[in-house]
Amino acid sequence: MNALATIFEYHDRTKHHPNRYAASLGYMDWATQPDPYRRFDGAKGIPLPLPSPRPEPTYAALFEGVSSEPLTLENLSVLLRYSLGLAAIKCIGSDCWALRCNASSGNLHPTEGYVILPPIEGVSTQSVVAHYAPMTHSLEILHTFDTDFWSEMPEGSLLMGLTSIVWREAWKYGERAFRYTQLDAGHALRAVQVSARLNGWHAGLCDAFESDILDTLLGLNQPNRFQPNEEEIADALLLISPEKGGTVPDLVPLLARCRTPYAGTANRLSPSQHPWEAITLVEKATAAAVNLPVETASHPFGSHCSTAAEEVILTRRSARAMDFGRTHISFEAFTQLLHAAKHSFEGFVPAASLVLFVHDIETLDPGIYLYLLNDSYLDTFKTSMRNDFLFRPAGEHLYLLETGDFRPQAKFISCSQDIASDGAFSLGMLCEFAPQLERFGPGRYKSLYWECGAIGQQLYLEATSLGLSATGIGCFLDDVVHRLLGLEGNDFQSLYHFTIGHAIPDLRLQTKLPYSRR
Repeated sequence: MNALATIFEYHDRTKHHPNRYAASLGYMDWATQPDPYRRFDGAKGIPLPLPSPRPEPTYAALFEGVSSEPLTLENLSVLLRYSLGLAAIKCIGSDCWALRCNASSGNLHPTEGYVILPPIEGVSTQSVVAHYAPMTHSLEILHTFDTDFWSEMPEGSLLMGLTSIVWREAWKYGERAFRYTQLDAGHALRAVQVSARLNGWHAGLCDAFESDILDTLLGLNQPNRFQPNEEEIADALLLISPEKGGTVPDLVPLLARCRTPYAGTANRLSPSQHPWEAITLVEKATAAAVNLPVETASHPFGSHCSTAAEEVILTRRSARAMDFGRTHISFEAFTQLLHAAKHSFEGFVPAASLVLFVHDIETLDPGIYLYLLNDSYLDTFKTSMRNDFLFRPAGEHLYLLETGDFRPQAKFISCSQDIASDGAFSLGMLCEFAPQLERFGPGRYKSLYWECGAIGQQLYLEATSLGLSATGIGCFLDDVVHRLLGLEGNDFQSLYHFTIGHAIPDLRLQTKLPYSRR
């Protein structure tokens, strides 16, 4: 079976249906719950200085432009603290757990972050490969080397690698977990892009490299350093630079500096694991070059929020329940959220569009709407969706498809979760699917999910900035959504759902700071 056939088979078998969900254990095996923190025992640790709270830049200023800061230990700390770091500790009595700045399915956090750095005072006089440890907000130095690689890029540039430990999600979600790990990689990717703006930096996603290149750079191809069945898979590589639109020089010469054994042995996450052959197959099928449709045009994104950007980032939460009695939001807030979604995946042509179940938006009739992140899909949707849909313009890039109360349908397709019907609106991220994979290759399967995860992360932040709440929904009835829209075949697939409204606060929860001052 070729790679694309494997991907289509995996995607089809991991769909949820009204009478049959994707395969999983069907219960929570608490004895094998994975450790949410990766450590490399024996690696040199470097504590990062905790950033002091700052009123500037504001959240709005992030998207207007912040003056560039130099690459120092302190500014590297800002980048990591507000992207992959801990946002808060939540407690109910003696039971406590951490929340992070990057959202994650089930708060399981399969994504790990690594940085490849030039010489930095306080880190090393050489270039380094380091793992970021969010629990302690520190670097673990895995490899040091000399190179002239950085001379080909703007001063102050660095690379960041994102990887996935799929077992962390598979422990709970079974075969469907590979989808969630890639959504989480997208959340992390967007969290890094937003955090980079705090320093006036730009974080661009690198494409067209094989995963084994990233495996080598990060030391993932050294199996003796990892526990059996707890390996990491390489996902994304980002260039973080003070200049926008930079390109990474040829990575092959750098690989020659990274072929020696790395320091540190990965900690054991679970006493045992349940194997999922379908995940192993799709991991191999997607380990090809991640080619992406590059877009060079710049799209300004505006916000009016004067709250400190750090506060918005740290107070982002996933709502557990929406207040049915307080669903109403303004049309202005609604359009601001949609505008944020349109500009949440920088540098690449969007493949996603939003199908919206509008429940209670000022001046909008309840019903199903379509919001185009890429206007070129309009004619295709008109011919492939139900022929009784109206496609009536309702705002910029927004079209009314059908009026009516679709709360029951929104709840049903979201695995009967009230949260999809009790908010102001919910949505599905409908992506061009088979044509994208056939054009850009099997690695595109992962990056379609990255795109959706990035949209979700930006929607979380935008909702927070507007005083609203949001929640990503990974459990939905895939083909029920497609039938509701009149879609057949694999040309389009719904990959991620989301809901926004006013959350019901859980008064039992106490919030604590995640890090003590150093």
